[in-house]
Amino acid sequence: MARVYVSVGSNIDRERNIAMALRLLEARFGRLLRSSVFESAAVGFDSAPFYNLVVGFDTRETPREIQDVLHSIEEASGRIRTTGLSARTLDLDLLLYDDLVTEVDGMVLPRKDITRYAFVLAPLAEIAGSLRHPVSGERYADMWSEFDAAGQVLSRVDWPPATAS
Repeated sequence: MARVYVSVGSNIDRERNIAMALRLLEARFGRLLRSSVFESAAVGFDSAPFYNLVVGFDTRETPREIQDVLHSIEEASGRIRTTGLSARTLDLDLLLYDDLVTEVDGMVLPRKDITRYAFVLAPLAEIAGSLRHPVSGERYADMWSEFDAAGQVLSRVDWPPATAS
């Protein structure tokens, strides 16, 4: 079994889409380890704020199979894939697959977003802080404590929201 971590984000009908993603991920992969949900401004483009979190689970599926499942869940939310940065009904990204380091057909593991974005690293450090990045060897908790989050303000939000369906 592999331990997998996935980032979950939405800034269009975000409560409904995050709740749907969590239900579908749990139905497919079983019990999820979940971080807190954070609100963050869009990074790199002008748009509504995002809700973000990271989930972890164990699976026997391959990274490609997991990525296919993630894309099908995104499509179920009405996500239309475009190039470039834009608002998203749902954004599900495979961050880690055990300690696998690979780059195949556009899939890069570990995902570079871990070291770039507070909305990925903070929730990952919350649920996997003692684990080590498979390339740098740094613990995620240490990476987060040293992260320069200037311009990437995060705030925890109550989850589930009263309006989630």
